[in-house]
Amino acid sequence: MKIGVVSQWYPPEPVFVPGSLADELVARGHEVRVLTSFPSYPGGHIYPGWRQRWQDTTTTGALTVRRVPQRASHGRSAAGRMVSYLSFAATSTLAALRYLAHVDALYVYHPPATTFAAAAALRRLRRTPTLLHVQDVWPEAVTASGLAPAGVTGRFLAAGLTSVMRRLYQGASAIAVTAPSMQQLVVERGAAPERVRTVLNWTDESIFRPVPVTAQARAAIGHRGRCTVMFAGNMGRFQHLETAVRAAAAVRDHMDLVLVGSGVDQEQVIRLAGTLGASNVRFLARRPPEQMAELYAAADYQLVCLRDLPALRATIPSKLQAALCCGSPVVAAVAGDAARLVETAGVGLTCPPEDWQALADRFSQVAGWSREQRADLSARALRLYRERMALQVGVDQIEDMLMKMTHEGARR
Repeated sequence: MKIGVVSQWYPPEPVFVPGSLADELVARGHEVRVLTSFPSYPGGHIYPGWRQRWQDTTTTGALTVRRVPQRASHGRSAAGRMVSYLSFAATSTLAALRYLAHVDALYVYHPPATTFAAAAALRRLRRTPTLLHVQDVWPEAVTASGLAPAGVTGRFLAAGLTSVMRRLYQGASAIAVTAPSMQQLVVERGAAPERVRTVLNWTDESIFRPVPVTAQARAAIGHRGRCTVMFAGNMGRFQHLETAVRAAAAVRDHMDLVLVGSGVDQEQVIRLAGTLGASNVRFLARRPPEQMAELYAAADYQLVCLRDLPALRATIPSKLQAALCCGSPVVAAVAGDAARLVETAGVGLTCPPEDWQALADRFSQVAGWSREQRADLSARALRLYRERMALQVGVDQIEDMLMKMTHEGARR
């Protein structure tokens, strides 16, 4: 098949799903044409060494990547982000009409309300079947992030996004979602049930993998020979790491908490740890991706922490896949699909989100577990990832959806 991939973000940006999918589809004998922007995520600035221009196309074997200009922005300004989304929607739509004119099927990645514009144009003009890969539930992912304005303007934005997403769900030939509850939500919002399928995300398997524990990595995270729980990633509003800091402070004599990364709430969380006198909470700056597997191995457990929001109950955060792929047991302060997955697979402990006392209790529990118990959880974690979340498993399902909708389109 000739497959088009439309994604505002693409490697070398740290957004691995569309890139690994394109590479794997090529390895399976398909011809893939990617339409994307110039790299700027997550900083919101074009990467050094790159210069935006209208045509930037590279071809490697059966994979062709074309980049189109955008207004780069990824700060806390809702207006700035919206301009970025809309600019890519405009340039990608213009480019798609010729560049993707002869593909058999389209795969469309995040962000949905703007990236889908190019696919919608092709669907109307060329009757190209389109697969939408939903990563976040909109408008909740926008309104709950703190980016959307308050009051009448915010309600108007939410209503507009709801209407746009309903039309996108109705117009897609097929929809892949990343969690079972998300499947129910998109059906409620206009998608035909028979067109929607849950495909659990994979992680970047070139980075996250089981590796031996090293003394250097243990020293890097300040492991003191007792239970160490690590959180790695974005310290933003959705993560609500105040819960984790309060919980760790309450059990400071039994375990350590290491927070690796950065984000808009980082300074607030650091101040809280100081106020509480949480000497067992340590902060490490963001590390290069290639170092993360060793850091995961050096800790005893990985923490997955989210706010208690309806939209987040229908998601499985990428941090969970990364931990499982490394064979790391987890402590998960989450609700919904992510909590059910951890509980049913027996790969760690869960507690309600934003409940620091419950999380403190879970920290105390895992601190008392033996090395043999941790090893058993580690084996279960790796088995769960390989059986249900691995790249090969996910691409099998995406490829099957692409082929089915192409065949259905040919019969019409």
